[in-house]
Amino acid sequence: MTYAIEAEGLVKRYGDKAALDGVDLRVRTGSVLGVLGPNGAGKTTAVRVLATLAVPDAGHATVGGYDVTTQARRVRELIGLTGQYASVDEKLTGTQNLVLVGRLLGLSRQRARARAAELLARFGLEEAAGRATAGYSGGMRRRLDLAVSLVSRPRILFLDEPTTGLDPRARGDLWDVVRDLVADGVTVLLTTQYLEEADQLADDLLVVDRGRVAASGTPAELKSRAGGHRLDVRPLRAADLEKAGSILGATAVDGLLSVPVHDLAAPPDLLRRLDDAGIVLAEHALRLPSLDDVFRTLTGASS
Repeated sequence: MTYAIEAEGLVKRYGDKAALDGVDLRVRTGSVLGVLGPNGAGKTTAVRVLATLAVPDAGHATVGGYDVTTQARRVRELIGLTGQYASVDEKLTGTQNLVLVGRLLGLSRQRARARAAELLARFGLEEAAGRATAGYSGGMRRRLDLAVSLVSRPRILFLDEPTTGLDPRARGDLWDVVRDLVADGVTVLLTTQYLEEADQLADDLLVVDRGRVAASGTPAELKSRAGGHRLDVRPLRAADLEKAGSILGATAVDGLLSVPVHDLAAPPDLLRRLDDAGIVLAEHALRLPSLDDVFRTLTGASS
């Protein structure tokens, strides 16, 4: 198995605080690693170290096979980076922003303009290409920001909370772009606070807390660590909620009763008991824990 990104024992201190305290991670080539954690957990610091924007105090990391400390220039030739906030120049148009970056990367004016046009089309920004980006919506700015990070055709992409502040539709649009990039063979390291986003996009997950790795694995593996299945039940009549809760041994939250399930033969018996008691259900479902459950279990934080 080949890894586009590998890190072992990364440490980064700011004064007396260890933003990273021995972090290990691997990202398979052509996959998405989702990095989850509460604010201040060390997610952005990890991205900065791997993207050669910060030097680790200890540990070792390679990106594309190159050492991030001793071969930083080679690493930068391979990667793209989109941070938490759009970094485009608001006084320039969409085209001008992209052409400027292309020229700084050494493209001829003609090639820079051709690459700008290609990216504007890919991100659905053709109609806004000649407008100053100060007038772009938040979603348009984030798409342009991601386009900027792709001017050099990177094979490894760092996305540090790229959908922060976007509405659900704009977030979904950006998810589609990420899926297309991965389909083209791009490797992505994605930090996010949106658990649904990690569930939708990530092949593997890393949960960090206080600068350390709390857990790693596929989304399914981490969900299984949060306590197995649960049975969710919602009575049709609100008057039956208390009786149903007594039968199931559960307390209702917003009209929904949830019961941990350790034996998959148990739910049919529980549903029969409710039926025998004359309780009609509006809905019932057997579910695995959500990433929200995983997040709370592993970090002790709310999402």
